[in-house]
Amino acid sequence: MSLLIARVVLLILCTYIGYVSALHTFSSVQAAVAGAAAGILCSTTAILLEIRTRKIRLKVIICSVVGAGIGLIIANLFTASFLALQIDRGYTTILVCLCINGLFGYLGLAIGAKKGEELDISRWPILGKRDAGEKSLKILDTSVIIDGRIADICETGFMEGTFIIPQFVLRELTSIADSADSLKRNRGRRGLDVLKKIQKQTSIEVRIVDQDFPKIKEVDAKLVALAQQMNAKIITNDFNLNKVAEIQGVAVLNINQLATSVKPLVLPGEIMKVYIQREGKEPGQGVAYLDDGTMVVVENGRKFQGRDMEVAVTSVLQTTAGRMIFTVVKGENPGGGFQPPQQHRL
Repeated sequence: MSLLIARVVLLILCTYIGYVSALHTFSSVQAAVAGAAAGILCSTTAILLEIRTRKIRLKVIICSVVGAGIGLIIANLFTASFLALQIDRGYTTILVCLCINGLFGYLGLAIGAKKGEELDISRWPILGKRDAGEKSLKILDTSVIIDGRIADICETGFMEGTFIIPQFVLRELTSIADSADSLKRNRGRRGLDVLKKIQKQTSIEVRIVDQDFPKIKEVDAKLVALAQQMNAKIITNDFNLNKVAEIQGVAVLNINQLATSVKPLVLPGEIMKVYIQREGKEPGQGVAYLDDGTMVVVENGRKFQGRDMEVAVTSVLQTTAGRMIFTVVKGENPGGGFQPPQQHRL
């Protein structure tokens, strides 16, 4: 809001200065109107440049300024020798010098901006630290906050850098916490508690930002746009957001994928003890679950339902929904009725 007020004040001030200056200089209403229009044009250009500059990375701005400065130095060295040969310095000479300065200044600016994208300043003593910090920006979406596991991961010390919480995510979280549905209300309140827990972590900086995209309605699309603008990663457990972000070139840290990756590996022939909870869909099958929720299918295990049994792993199948382990009761031989893992539908 304060930035909007500053822009309005700049617009009014430039318009007034242009009007008064032209009126005092030319003593003409038409000139005063033209001066006011020039003031509006200058202030609008400045505001547009300010908006555009916010989306440009720091190293590009630095390289552009350095390039423009070098270009102007070269232009002035050239024009100095040119002016030394001119005895009568009329308007034509001044115009030529201005054109040379504009040409070299623009070339330096353009080349600096282009090369700035290719420049790695991570090794610079001062700017390198900031650039490294900017690369560690991570935006949290609503689903991963409500999920709560991100707070536990932060406590382990595996997460570092800065967590970005957009205002539109906070509004969505607050809306869920104020829902008339008791289940949604509890989920929303849990999400707010998770945020408080993360804020207490010493290794994580939590930054709440006001950037919004009024023309974009969907929260997921806003998250992707913000990640592109800030060159940040998105932490989520939403499958659809994950795919959309990857298509648009945004890096994603998926909590579900992390959970799957850290599950203990099992190999064919390995013996494990499981509790057979229920029967499977195929005849004679029993179903058990590991502590991490992994489904274990036991061939001919239906008759052992409700008992702890030692089983031998025959194969492991990785699916989009998670991992499934196929086993037989220890000491038994898989019968001919045992189907390949790809044919199991549980």
